Amino acid sequence: MHPMLNTAVKAARRAGAIINRASLDLDKIQVGRKGPNDYVTEIDRAAEQAIIEILSTAYPDHAFLAEESGDVPPADGSTESEYRWIIDPLDGTTNFIHGYPSFAVSIALQHRGVTTQAVIYDPSSNELFTASRGGGAFLNDRRVRVGSRARYHDALLGVRWPSGAGPVGVPRYRELMEQCSGVRRSGSVVLDMAYVAVGRLDGFCGMDLKPWDLAAAGLLVLEAGGLVGDFEGEQTWFETGNVLAGSPKIFTQMLGHLQLD
Repeated sequence: MHPMLNTAVKAARRAGAIINRASLDLDKIQVGRKGPNDYVTEIDRAAEQAIIEILSTAYPDHAFLAEESGDVPPADGSTESEYRWIIDPLDGTTNFIHGYPSFAVSIALQHRGVTTQAVIYDPSSNELFTASRGGGAFLNDRRVRVGSRARYHDALLGVRWPSGAGPVGVPRYRELMEQCSGVRRSGSVVLDMAYVAVGRLDGFCGMDLKPWDLAAAGLLVLEAGGLVGDFEGEQTWFETGNVLAGSPKIFTQMLGHLQLD
């Protein structure tokens, strides 16, 4: 395992331990709102600080982009860095505060704007998804690949629609959903995309996502042999937040259904 990936795994497990301890007494957690249906807790912040502390201690010249803290400069006082960690300390906060076990820690490393390392950790199940650019994708040290289903009618998809959006009344999304085997909306983008990487889901469609939703998850899918693109099949998905991910055959068919509007 790459040394930087190993450090990220250590940070993810530390955050997971904080989350698991807090899950034992959810009634005591202070919950705030960042917007409609967008919650934040003291656990999000504590987990994020633990991650940043471990990574900045190991790599004081690295910068950060974190969901709760925003842009964080390198600890050594420099103003720029070739390296940037992108962190979502608790993806699926709404699930977490309800005791619904679908949430995860996501950590990615970018070098000169290219994602090179990825960790997604599910503390509920103790499942660790990792990837290094050019080195493949792994679940608990076992190499994984995207699913092999070829027919769209057999495909199981994950979706993420923002509040006020979705397939109702929008023909392109309705077609996408009605023609597949089924749709799952788990409430955790990073787990949905990790599940694409291991073949539990055949594809994923998400709108208006953030860099911390996509950085680690996107590399996982790609290193597992999948495809990731925007709704036109281009490579603007990280900037626009509109993303399709899936095994090659299912990705192509998802893209075809979205072009039927």
